[in-house]
Amino acid sequence: MKAYLFPGQASQFEGMGKDLYESSDLAKNLFEQANEILGYRITDVMFDGTMEDLKQTKITQPAVFLHSIVKATLAGTAFQPDAVAGHSLGEFSALVAAQAMSFEDGLRLVYQRAMAMQKACEAVESTMAAILGLEDEIVEKICAEIKEAVVVPANYNCPGQLVISGSIKGIEIAVAKLTAAGAKRAVMLEVGGAFHSPLMQPAQDELAAAIANTPIHEPICPIYQNVNALPQRDPAAIKQNLIEQLTAPVRWTQTVVNMLQDGITAFIEVGGTGKVLQSFVKKVDRNADTSSL
Repeated sequence: MKAYLFPGQASQFEGMGKDLYESSDLAKNLFEQANEILGYRITDVMFDGTMEDLKQTKITQPAVFLHSIVKATLAGTAFQPDAVAGHSLGEFSALVAAQAMSFEDGLRLVYQRAMAMQKACEAVESTMAAILGLEDEIVEKICAEIKEAVVVPANYNCPGQLVISGSIKGIEIAVAKLTAAGAKRAVMLEVGGAFHSPLMQPAQDELAAAIANTPIHEPICPIYQNVNALPQRDPAAIKQNLIEQLTAPVRWTQTVVNMLQDGITAFIEVGGTGKVLQSFVKKVDRNADTSSL
């Protein structure tokens, strides 16, 4: 059984999609359609922009989404998933690839999400940090003990790697405490805000109506969603989980564990660098069969 995995932010790279645009009319049409929907030529930034350009949330999210969908579309009839999942932003890519949402609606939602998150980031000075080499329970306990500032677990990426999210003060306090508790590394991330934390509540409120009003159909296979790491096919539940995703942690470790337990034997990463999610899967099960499109 095969699962297709769709990456989120941090999987972008300079020149992403240019080779696809130049070698495939189908890809070119999708890229140009995206330019028209967005009202600006995102392809100019994707193909010729710097990494600094690509790091902007309002660019990164639609760019990574678009790259993944083009890759999945070019696979044609070979794209036959038994399950899909996406890391954060990648959940939208997964839903479009699994035919639960149209490409046009998916891109519009992703852009709205990016702009809402950008606005929330600018409202409060905040950031994230990757904590390496500690058990999840220790990170959770220390974050919960910090009462004077906002800091929460945000991305359960793989065993031994948990990203925390919160205010600058909260992250600084947590990094010091987690280092003292034995973390191998506590690395401040170059991000513009506290994704998947309570500080994203304004973005969640803004996006909730848009998601509620977007047609979502039953996908062709189960989608394992970030908020609970469980397979889902019910459109109403999918919508609610998408809304909650902005302030809830990404439970990627548990998603991979659940997929393995449910009989998934091959994991195929679609889009981005093609390496980020493969590495997380290998940390869960080093013998897992991983590849990329």
